[in-house]
Amino acid sequence: MQGVSFLATVALLALASSFASAYDPSPLQDFCVAINDIKSAVFVNGKFCKDPTMVVANDFFFSGLSKPADTANKANKVGSNVTLVNVDILAGLNTLGISLARLDFEAYGLNPPHIHPRGTELLVVMEGTLLVGFVTSNPNKLFTKVLDKGDVFVFPIGLIHFQFNIGNTNAVAFSGLNSQNPGVITIANAVFGSKPPINPDVLIKAFQLDKGVVEYLEKEFMSN
Repeated sequence: MQGVSFLATVALLALASSFASAYDPSPLQDFCVAINDIKSAVFVNGKFCKDPTMVVANDFFFSGLSKPADTANKANKVGSNVTLVNVDILAGLNTLGISLARLDFEAYGLNPPHIHPRGTELLVVMEGTLLVGFVTSNPNKLFTKVLDKGDVFVFPIGLIHFQFNIGNTNAVAFSGLNSQNPGVITIANAVFGSKPPINPDVLIKAFQLDKGVVEYLEKEFMSN
């Protein structure tokens, strides 16, 4: 019994450790304003910290989310645009484990299937109607919902998810993420547009596609 108890304790500690490593670490100070000048800074959580005596209110301030992003330019083939406010944009977010995004959609615009490797996303619709969803790990079950103004939906950390404007007018949503730098991997871009490209034979077998289709997709996404 003693051996079983010890193994159970080790298993619980390992589980706790895995949960802890899945999110941004908790800060051990009031703030750590990110700074690129390493001469008078301390390295914390991937960024250098500004001398606290030099911190000002503007280090915690960002203006611009009231303005809709461009969703209609020729280079934008999906009809959506994400304005992300992470630690690279707002230095005061460093070590605080949170970020924010504004999502703009033209009519029938799509935020393509993607993942945030370091953050869970909580989305609220401000205008329009969105079809949203995420897919679980094996078995790959889809959870999907149509959201109207004021509705909220959560996308668990690391799972493939999407948002699609199913209305004929523009849509706007805001998202909060529990990471100062949640990251984003857009599935199609990563698979068909990586640099250097993935060996076409891998993609042909993985997706059961003809070589010509794979070459076309790689050309399209590499050019983007």
